[in-house]
Amino acid sequence: MRDAQGAQQVSTEDLFDQIGRFLRKHRLRPDPSHYAFAHAVLSAPDGPLAAQVAQLTEGGVRLLRRDIEALGGQVTEPSAVVDPDDPCDPAQREGQADRLVAETQEYVDGFATIMHSIHAETRGFGHDLAESAAAITTSPGLAEIDEITRITTAMIGRIRESEVRLAKAKHETDVLRAKLIEARDSARRDTLTGLPNRRAFDEAFGSRDADKGPYCLAVCDVDRFKRVNDAFGHGVGDRVLTAIGQMIAAGCEGHLVVRHGGEEFAVLLCGVSLSDAARLLDSVRAIVAAKRFRNRETDSPLGQITFSAGVTAIHADEAAESAFARADRLLYTAKGDGRDRICAA
Repeated sequence: MRDAQGAQQVSTEDLFDQIGRFLRKHRLRPDPSHYAFAHAVLSAPDGPLAAQVAQLTEGGVRLLRRDIEALGGQVTEPSAVVDPDDPCDPAQREGQADRLVAETQEYVDGFATIMHSIHAETRGFGHDLAESAAAITTSPGLAEIDEITRITTAMIGRIRESEVRLAKAKHETDVLRAKLIEARDSARRDTLTGLPNRRAFDEAFGSRDADKGPYCLAVCDVDRFKRVNDAFGHGVGDRVLTAIGQMIAAGCEGHLVVRHGGEEFAVLLCGVSLSDAARLLDSVRAIVAAKRFRNRETDSPLGQITFSAGVTAIHADEAAESAFARADRLLYTAKGDGRDRICAA
């Protein structure tokens, strides 16, 4: 349907359905500010806002918070709408898991310290008692010493049993500590590609050491990835993502490479200039572009698969959101200039 000026119109029923699908696709909660943004996009499909959203989401890319805010929308903080008693809320579960791991880690560390201390004290006490018993049994003229020796020997036996139990408890504690470290690492690793995830990136970005700089940020996105999924299925698409992620990680060895979400990877480069970072990413881009991907089930070629990237220098004390927004703009410039290229500034 079009109005008198020829602009495409959307019926109320269709618009309602489209808004629901839009919110689900971009993982936005049913909040008034999110409805307002979705309505502004979908009610004028020929408008400039819809065109910008279409460009940002080409290839099935999900809008990120910074994208929505850059377009004038507002994203509600999860904490503002999370029910603290709702165990099904992902953000709430994630926070609870973090607190649980931290609290358990603190408990285990304290318990291990106590066990080490008791183990050392008991071993020393047992040694002292053994020496005392030996001295008593060799002292002449003490008829009552036999009973004392018997009691002391029994005490030494019990202490040795306690040492065995404490050693076992110490071992179990060490194992539990190792498992907690593994659990913390798993929470910061992408299950599909095996690369670190966004949480690991945020932590590394926030704790970067200025003395080891300069730092650069690269945001990489697989070009036209939706076509791979549509043509060959999500299983093949997942393997392609994993292969590309591993190739970027290998090419950027020594720097942090994460799967930031969807078909997007981020690289935190340490100790390199912007020009060197751009050259490094371009060399990785060329390696990926030259690879001939094949479907391992059918051995049929998938065609050339490439990625584009935006690379920027991180300013001192700059927030992650600011650096990402700049790198994102450069990424979309690279996409607009034809893809399979690096744009740095």
